[in-house]
Amino acid sequence: MAPGLTLALLAPLVAEILPGATRFSAIFVFPIEVCVWGIGAVLIREVVRRKGLGWPSMLLLALVLAVAEECLIQQTSLAPLVIQLKGQVYARAYGVNYVYLLWALMYESVYVVLLPVLLAELIFPARRNEGWMNVPGIAVSLVLLVVGALFAWFTWTQIARTQVFHLPAYNPPLVAVAASVVAILLLILAALGPARRLGAERPMPPPSPWLLGLGGAIWAVLVFGLCLLAFGIVPAFPPSAAIGGGIALSALVIALLPRFAAHADWRPVHGYGLVFGTMVGSMAISFIAFIDATPADLWFKVAADAIAFVLLIWLGLRIRRRPTR
Repeated sequence: MAPGLTLALLAPLVAEILPGATRFSAIFVFPIEVCVWGIGAVLIREVVRRKGLGWPSMLLLALVLAVAEECLIQQTSLAPLVIQLKGQVYARAYGVNYVYLLWALMYESVYVVLLPVLLAELIFPARRNEGWMNVPGIAVSLVLLVVGALFAWFTWTQIARTQVFHLPAYNPPLVAVAASVVAILLLILAALGPARRLGAERPMPPPSPWLLGLGGAIWAVLVFGLCLLAFGIVPAFPPSAAIGGGIALSALVIALLPRFAAHADWRPVHGYGLVFGTMVGSMAISFIAFIDATPADLWFKVAADAIAFVLLIWLGLRIRRRPTR
């Protein structure tokens, strides 16, 4: 059970705690995040490994989890945003916060699923190609996922939104719910079918782990910038430019990483470099959001990030001493 439990904890740690999206003052929501993000990541990995799928399929299933979160569970991409950095509505049309939605799909698919799965498999290398759950475990996980999703929906839409941010309750239109369900079904079908071939036909020699780490750090900084734009930090910035930049950044990663990972020269140290750079970049750049934070929140992030950095270094040293394959 150790690999699965580790992944269930890593998903909300990597996506929420280390970058400070969930602060010490809101740490009570961590069990809900484990049920939704953590168990969601574990179930996605289980499907991919049991069916012999690849990273492109995992990405599509990660998008399924992100769409469910953004449009059905917490509905943060559909409801008017609770944070408007300059007090103005930015990039909202047809009932969708479309720049925020693009950022959320990028961020949640990578930080909730792809990076935690890669990190967990680096921690448990002997079991990286096998499933980590039995049938009873899958059944219990599905129940916990549904319960966690209901708690996440209720605590955000019925409590936080109305009582903390003092905004009116939001109910998504039926057409938005239907479109989200259709998108989820199409993503699942693509993950189980056409995505099997992506990246495997034309593999490319991977760059050095250092370059992968640098690229991951730059990606993390740019994605953080897209988040700030989505919250309206520069209201005059053209939303079309934000969308174009986010799509271009995503297309570059999707076009290269599966081909790198499919090459015979890809080693665990390459995956480690990617994880290390992306996580450290995310942890570092997100300190910008803590300029006016309470001391408890700030020092909790400092301590959590410092521990994570030391553990990442320790993992890197262990990987260097392992056999190359």
